[in-house]
Formats: sequence, structure tokens, C-alpha cells
Amino acid sequence: MAGRSSTKVDDVHETSITIEEEIHKVCLPPNKTIFQSIKHNFSEIFFPDDPLHKFKNQKPSKKFLLGLQYFFPILEWGSEYSFKLLKSDVISGLTIASLAIPQGISYAKLANLPPLYGLYSSFVPPLLYAVLGSSRHLAVGPVSIASLIMGSMLKGVVSPTEEPTLYLKLALTSTFFAGVFQTSLGLLRLGFIIDFLSKPTLTGFTAGAAVIVGLQQLKGMLGITNFTPKMQIVNVLFSVFSNTKEWSWQTLVMGMCFLIFLLATRHISIKKPHLFWISAAAPLASVILSTVLVYVLRAHTSAISTIGHLSTGLNPPSANMLSFSGTHLALAVKTGIVSGILSLTEGIAAGRTFASLRNYQIDGNKEMIAIGVMNMAGSCTSCYVTTGSFSRSAVNFNAGAQTAVSNIFMAATVMITLLFLLPLFYFTPNVILAAIIITAVIGLINYQQVIKFWRVDKFDFMTCLIAFFGVIFLSVQMGLAIAVGVSIFKILMNVTRPTTVVLGNIPGTQIFQNVGRYGDATRVPSFLVLAIESPICFANSAYLQERILRWVREEEERILANKEQELKTIILDLTAVTAIDTNGLEAIVEIRKMLDKRSYKLVLVNPVGQVMEKLETSKTLKLFGEKGLYLTVGEAIADISKRFKIQV
Repeated sequence: MAGRSSTKVDDVHETSITIEEEIHKVCLPPNKTIFQSIKHNFSEIFFPDDPLHKFKNQKPSKKFLLGLQYFFPILEWGSEYSFKLLKSDVISGLTIASLAIPQGISYAKLANLPPLYGLYSSFVPPLLYAVLGSSRHLAVGPVSIASLIMGSMLKGVVSPTEEPTLYLKLALTSTFFAGVFQTSLGLLRLGFIIDFLSKPTLTGFTAGAAVIVGLQQLKGMLGITNFTPKMQIVNVLFSVFSNTKEWSWQTLVMGMCFLIFLLATRHISIKKPHLFWISAAAPLASVILSTVLVYVLRAHTSAISTIGHLSTGLNPPSANMLSFSGTHLALAVKTGIVSGILSLTEGIAAGRTFASLRNYQIDGNKEMIAIGVMNMAGSCTSCYVTTGSFSRSAVNFNAGAQTAVSNIFMAATVMITLLFLLPLFYFTPNVILAAIIITAVIGLINYQQVIKFWRVDKFDFMTCLIAFFGVIFLSVQMGLAIAVGVSIFKILMNVTRPTTVVLGNIPGTQIFQNVGRYGDATRVPSFLVLAIESPICFANSAYLQERILRWVREEEERILANKEQELKTIILDLTAVTAIDTNGLEAIVEIRKMLDKRSYKLVLVNPVGQVMEKLETSKTLKLFGEKGLYLTVGEAIADISKRFKIQV
């Protein structure tokens, strides 16, 4: 079937290639109607997970039940619920409640809202998620990033102290729009939009936000009354050091003591994961202990500000506070979309992380619907933007949660707090809330990931730094916008400037690899083998045309310098070209015409199904003739060498 031919070309190169007698034909993909093609492309874009596969070959009654289970996952696992699962969920629910209560109060202040709204947001949304959510371990409630975004974006236009009612209306309206946006993404299966927030973007953004949030807490740690509403690091530091007369040593001492305590418990839990309950219980323990200290020593701690009176009772209805008109509507929509995207990103990422640890899958689009409905309903019950929290979900996971019922018991604990325990928070010092926030945001600074970016991808590292410095020096939303812009620029660069490489033969084989990557891969005399590692489209067709001609020119110069056999054939390996459009087809035709004028032969190798189909329907293949298309590079070289008596 095959023989070997090895001829020494010059003093430097010696190439051995298997000459194959059989030349395989490149086949066209099966014929499809226009409707079949559109249906296939539509399903691959919006339904890659085939969510309707369970409904195939099922009776109508079964389909109805499966439909209910799809939108209400609790119906799927609820029938198998047992006392053993209940016991685990009760323990984990009470554990995360001990973290959720102080965090809820703290994050509400981070969003410039009254503390009660943090507790409200830890009551209704978890109940809804338990019914609608597909994750077994996601713990729902307010999160630091969404709170910060909402607080900074709204505070830049409306003062929460001078216009508290308007500010509250905008916060609730923003929450409603966040829910609408999230639900729409899920229903329209557009979840891939959040993928534009790359890992470097989020890492830099969250680190910058953590620094700003931490510095903002110096107001509470030092007992400063007059503090800048701006979020830039320069303004914050200037406000801190220009108000030294307002510093309270009692507040600072108490804050530092509890901050050290909280950081120590966090460190213990990181080093010894089985002691997770220490850091989980630390915030509530700090609140209780500091409240007792301020109450007992209230005659000597007048300089330490406290939360004060909190009205008992469950979430009051707030649908009448939603505002869909007026001059601030655009602000509410923008805030809702930005906070909605960030909260979705954290919630889905947390859900997928803990699902992978227990070897089950969650439906990202279903999660978007659950979180979106949760926020829309929450906006009507005095809640602001909520999602799944990484920190609380980690505690929930480590506490042994088995199902989303743990959220129900957490909500029940918060309900008891709202009904009966709020008067106990009267003497809780604000400095403790600042210490809790600082401890929480420190975990958002992932310096190990930044080091990894530097080692692996310098462009990702730069994206991370741009997001970080954009947040701390400009603003939270501006830093995020710049980082997203840089990420999109990276995508455009990858699309418009795809990689093209020269392939060489691995001696004694039919394998062709990048000569710059494999030292033993040798060029084949008289042939220039090029591989394109990207789809060919309108954005890069002109570049590829110029780059291929440049490769030809460089090969001519190399051959002349080394006095090798003259170049006769250029082979384009299209194995990695997954798609092509009309601009790409025209570019290939133009390249062929230019090479023809220079007496070079151009052949194509192994186009994938979609590319092959377009080459055929556009009549491009007719220009190449019967011997212009091959299945492999080896077959192309073997056949052309045999027909034109080229020694290789």
C-alpha cells in the first residue's frame, strides 16, 4: 500500500514522508433544508444543554408533571425528602442564620439603606429560592458586591441622608429592574451574556471594590461623622485624615479588637476547614458581645455610636414605592442592570462551584429565572438585590446542607429575629458592623489568582490591574466598564488577529505540527504548509489575506538565503477553521488569484462540514479544480509530489 521515499535535499534539511497511493475524498456534510439549518443553529446557541430531553416519548400527564418540576425543582426532590435530610438542613440553616443576620445588617448599611432592609432581604428571597432554585447548597441573601454597586451608583445622584424616601424608592425600583433583567436572560436563554465578565475582570473589580469598601469602613472604625460620599481612594483618604478631630479612641479600640478577633477566626477556618463553624459564628458572637459591653459600660461609651431603635415586624409591602417614571428612572434601570449582572455572576458561580463538589449539575438559565423572580418579588416586600453568597454557601456546604430547605430554616430564624429580637440590637455599636464588612471584603482580594494571571497570561494580568485601578481611582461603575471594555477588546483581537502557523513534518510519520513549537518538525521542500487556527469572517479576512502573502514572501526569502528547492505549492490546512462567511470565501479566492499570478499552486486541506458546505455552494471549489482539495496534509504532499515529480 505504501512505500517510503527519502531524498537529501541539501546539507541542512532531510525530510522523510510516507507516499500514499490512495487519496481520500473530502465529503460534503448531509444535505439540510434551510429550516433544518436554522433549527440546528438556533438550538446550539440557545439550547446547548437540550433542556427538553426529559419530555421525549412521555405521556401528556408525565410531561405536565415534568414541566412543573422544571419551574419548581422542589417538586422533584421533595417527594424523596426524609427526616435524615431534615436534620442536616436544620443544622446548616441555623448555622448560616448566625452569619446572615449580622451580615444582612452590615450589607444594608453598605448599600446606604436602613439595617432592617438587610434582614428583610434575608427573609423573603431565601423562601422563594427554596421553591424555585436548583442548587442544594446555595445560601441566598444580600451580598457585598451588589450592595456596594447599588449604594455607590445611587448615592452618586441621590443622597440617602438628605432624601431617604427617594433613595429607598430608587433602591427598590432598581431591585425590580434587576429581577426583570435576570428573569429575561433566563427565559430567553441569554445567559452567555454574563460570560463577558471574564475571570480577570471580576478578580480585579472585586479586589478594587474590596479596597474601597474597606476604606469606607474607616468612618465607622474611627467614629467619624462627616465623611465623603465619594468612592475614590483619594477622596476617602483625604476625608479620613482631614477629620482627625472626630476620631474616637473608644470606637477605634473596640473596632480593632473585634476586627482582630474576626480575622483570627477566619484564618483558623481557612487553615482547618472542619472548624468552619468558628468563623461562621464569629460575626454573631461579636454582635452579642459588643452589644453587652456597650450596654454595661454605656456611661463610659457615649462616644460609640449604636444602631438604635429597630421596629419589630415582618417585611412591609413596598409595591407602592416602585417608581416607573420621573427623572431618576434611567438611574434605576442602569443600577438594576449592573447590580443584576454582578449578582447573577456571583450566584451562578457559587452554585456551580458547590454543585461540582457534590457531582450534580445546576441549570444556569433556571437559576437566572429563580434569582430574577426572587428579586422582583423582593422589591415588592421591602428587599433589595439578593443572590447566592459565596461565604454563606460555603458555610452551608460545610455545615452539611443536603437541600435548599436549609434556606427555609435560615429564613425562619430571621423571621423570629424580626418579630421578637430586634430590640436587643439597640445598643449594637456601628463599629462592629464596619469590622464585619472589612472581614468579609478581605476575602474578595484573591492575590493568588492575580499571580496566576501574571504567570499564565500577561493580557489577563493587565485586564485585572485595569479593573482594579479603575475602581479605586475613578469609580466602581467606571472601573467595571473599563474592564469589560478591555475584555471585549481582547475578544476582538483574538477574532481580528487569528493565529497562523507554518507546519512541518515529524520525520517518519504523517503528522504535521507547528515548526516553531516542535523542534523536530521539518519543512517540506517546495511546499509551504500553513494552518489557520480561527474561523474566517469579515473581521479577519483582510488580515489573513495579508498575513498569508507575508508568509509566502518570508518563505521565498528563507529559501533564497538557504539555497533550497524553489517554492511551488502552498497548502492551507483548514482543520481548525470552524466557520467561514462570504468575506472569508472571497479572501480565499483572492489569495488563490494572487498566488496564480506568481505561478504558485494553492490547495486546501480538511475543511470542516460547515466550511466545506459553503465552499461548495459558493462554487469556490470549482476554482481549485479536482486536485485542489485533500483530506490530509500528507496525502496532499504525496499526491502533488507524485504528479509533478517533486523530490521530497
